[in-house]
Amino acid sequence: MALPERPTAVEVHQPQPVTVHPPAAPVIPLQPHAVPAVASVVLPDGRVVTGYAIEPTKSEPVAAKPPVSRAAMNVALGGIGFLAVCGGLLLLTTFITALTALITQLITLAAVTFGGWIAVQLFSLNGRQGGTIVNVRKAVFKRNHFHG
Repeated sequence: MALPERPTAVEVHQPQPVTVHPPAAPVIPLQPHAVPAVASVVLPDGRVVTGYAIEPTKSEPVAAKPPVSRAAMNVALGGIGFLAVCGGLLLLTTFITALTALITQLITLAAVTFGGWIAVQLFSLNGRQGGTIVNVRKAVFKRNHFHG
């Protein structure tokens, strides 16, 4: 594609201001509640311009935006759920702590009671003057035979 050697002349048209306002163009009357598919307008010089009627564009209805975003609502609901779980866990840990204390007290009570019973058995005489006498003899085991 070759470029021209010299640029071509460009015509410039300057707009001319209109000083006299022509009378308004008569419009063909429309029937009420009905818009024809084709509208015609008669210009002041007698020419008739025919074209389609254009309905004004209707904007799409904007969906009502909730006052609070969904993300904020999800965070709030998550926080409420977390607090509910924490309350349940607090009750569960309180129950476990109380159960542990009860078991510890029962074990201590059993030890004190059984220890007291043993002490009473050891230190009471019950009509005996002395302790238990046990005779111990040397026992000899030779080749799986007892020799006393």
